Amino acid sequence: MGERKTALVTGASRGIGRAIAVRLAKDGCDVAVIYAGNKEAAEETCRMIEENGAKSLAICCDVSDPQQCKDIVKQVMDTFGSIDILVNNAGITRDALVLSMKEEDFQKVIDTNLNGAFYMIKNTYHAFMKRRKGRIINISSISGVMGNAGQANYAAAKAGLIGMTKSVAKELAGRGITCNAIAPGFIQTDMTAVLSDKVKAAVQEQIPMKKMGLVDDVAAAVSFLAGEESGYITGQVLCIDGGLSM
Repeated sequence: MGERKTALVTGASRGIGRAIAVRLAKDGCDVAVIYAGNKEAAEETCRMIEENGAKSLAICCDVSDPQQCKDIVKQVMDTFGSIDILVNNAGITRDALVLSMKEEDFQKVIDTNLNGAFYMIKNTYHAFMKRRKGRIINISSISGVMGNAGQANYAAAKAGLIGMTKSVAKELAGRGITCNAIAPGFIQTDMTAVLSDKVKAAVQEQIPMKKMGLVDDVAAAVSFLAGEESGYITGQVLCIDGGLSM
């Protein structure tokens, strides 16, 4: 594919983030694997990337810390020379009904899921502007599109991410840089694996396609939005949810 590209993927040690990182490696990108705590899982993602002939770099980072975000962007730039694709996937949940939700649990989810994406975009912004090309892909959620009981903090963060996506898209469009959001529905991951069979059945009953999605469904959409053929698409929200948000 000519000049090699570099992708930076946050929350890439497992689940959707790992699938995205490996898919981008298959597409010919070197990948910086940003993870919060599980070093072994991040190193496994790196092994999978390298099996696809790409270079990888695992870096531990709490994306809710602006200084750490600044430092890792510099480290990735120093290692690979550029960042062409930024995927903001890092996210946490602290679910509870509003009445019983602790203030610190509301704030922590906003700090990680929303502020973290802002810090990463802010610290890669200049490099994108200078090169007059690039792709920013924010992983939102259908919770941010529809809301979800017990997830006021998560839904607020993911809805905020959609608003930020549109604003960044407007700021950078003139420089040929796109910014889009993906809103996954119920995807088979470690997070959904802990649900009981009864809950899973109830969830699937709500989905028009009557099944959960796969991490590869999300990764395929990221691959498209990160590629050359999506150059005229920006500020959009792509729901990957089996029709749940219709």
